[in-house]
Amino acid sequence: MQIAKIVAGMAAAVFAIWMIWNWTTIKGEAQVGVAYGAHITCSCRYIEGRDMASCETDKEAGMELVSLSDDPANKRIYASVPFLAEAVAERRGEFGCVQLSKAEIEAL
Repeated sequence: MQIAKIVAGMAAAVFAIWMIWNWTTIKGEAQVGVAYGAHITCSCRYIEGRDMASCETDKEAGMELVSLSDDPANKRIYASVPFLAEAVAERRGEFGCVQLSKAEIEAL
């Protein structure tokens, strides 16, 4: 029983060190995933005219944690990975779907 506690403690410590060491990479990959998800889903929804259920199938492998939501009134797609990253893309006329900057997202 004592050995199991020690092993569990060591595993938790190794996991914590691994998370700290790789935090920048994890956060960067989450940001890339939400930016891609928002842009591709915006194009699918507001340029191709497909519904959200159909657009969800366009997600690439590894994007399971990316959550997508739709704002039809403003023609926006919100993408997020909880606690790590968020992105918003909106349809802007002839320009197609455009990724919003941090300042634009904060102003929403």
